[in-house]
Amino acid sequence: MKNAVHAFAILALCASPCLADDAVKIAVIGDMSGPYSDLSGPGSVVAARLAIEDFGGQVLGKPITIISGDEQNKPDIAANLARQFYDRDNVTAVVDGGSSSTALAIQFVSTERKKIFLVSGGTTAEITGKSCSPYSIHWLPDTHAISTAATRAVVAGGGTSWFYITANYVFGQDLEKYSSEVVKAAGGTVLGSARAPLNTADFSSFLLQAQSSGANVIAFANAGSDTQNAIKQAQEFGLGGPGSKLKIVGLDIFTSDIQSIGLPASQGVIGVADFYWDMDDTTRAWSKRFKAVHGKIPTYYQADSYSAVYHYLAAVKAAGTTDPDKVSAMMYATPLSDPLHKGVKIRKDGRVMQPIYLMEVKTPQESKGPDDIMKVVSKIAAEDAFIPLEQTGCQRALN
Repeated sequence: MKNAVHAFAILALCASPCLADDAVKIAVIGDMSGPYSDLSGPGSVVAARLAIEDFGGQVLGKPITIISGDEQNKPDIAANLARQFYDRDNVTAVVDGGSSSTALAIQFVSTERKKIFLVSGGTTAEITGKSCSPYSIHWLPDTHAISTAATRAVVAGGGTSWFYITANYVFGQDLEKYSSEVVKAAGGTVLGSARAPLNTADFSSFLLQAQSSGANVIAFANAGSDTQNAIKQAQEFGLGGPGSKLKIVGLDIFTSDIQSIGLPASQGVIGVADFYWDMDDTTRAWSKRFKAVHGKIPTYYQADSYSAVYHYLAAVKAAGTTDPDKVSAMMYATPLSDPLHKGVKIRKDGRVMQPIYLMEVKTPQESKGPDDIMKVVSKIAAEDAFIPLEQTGCQRALN
């Protein structure tokens, strides 16, 4: 696991030498160098540091320390990192999780070790479904919420025949599954799909399949650099764009993707988020601080990492201990209180019940600057976005 572990320390308000065993330790495990590193990874470390700063730098009179590890999009590495951090480094909580497959691996270890896992990386609905755990809380909109919200909007606008280009693992497969169910329920048709390996550089063969299918919607059920490459190459093929009858949908697209692609190629693309930097004075002020450190505006993954760490620290303070059972109970029982997500409640399956937003990429003419890239189309209540509790498959929450 070369270059897999990195360390950062928050030493504010630490009046004496900070002993490792005396610190409240949080580990960020995510994609630090691969296809998802722009949307979480290093930015999640920055977000966690901002949460600690806003919390005052310490809790229960103890300093708060951050370490981080690169899961390299490999579940075995993610699981080993989690075990190492829990068993050797006395980490009290893990945040992020990276991709869906690595997040599930971390969740298994966290449940086994009875340690807190703050999921702000993986999006598979299985995290609060059959794999749900009393030690895990899921901040991100899951694959059901993001795929169905975007799909309903596009179908309502006339996009009735679909072709999917899908990341070939649980995350992409979930996106395609939930989206195609909406298409079919609305009377539309799914004309085909192509499974692309993670970190694909050349999408030409998949795009040719999509083009020849005759679909009026091409949906990318992927994320990160895969989404970026797919949309850029779709434009090179003359697919989508201004005036086209063909609609391009990014079922999990981020501000970092759009800035990499550029507005001329991504304008009009539909996506979903639970946070956008330019929503109000609070999001703008926080995002300005984030960008001053990270150099880029935050993605919603990174904003959720901030919220997760802040809520964890608030629960530790309220519980008066880092005992995972007591902290977990406090986190579930207490609404979020961080500046970005005040008053949001956590459901019994671990789902953070925050609203999500249907977003559309602006045209170059609409944009007022390099960060002015998306607009809110509609707000979707959590109850309308997420799988109903009784249908999640989370037996713990239903007993």
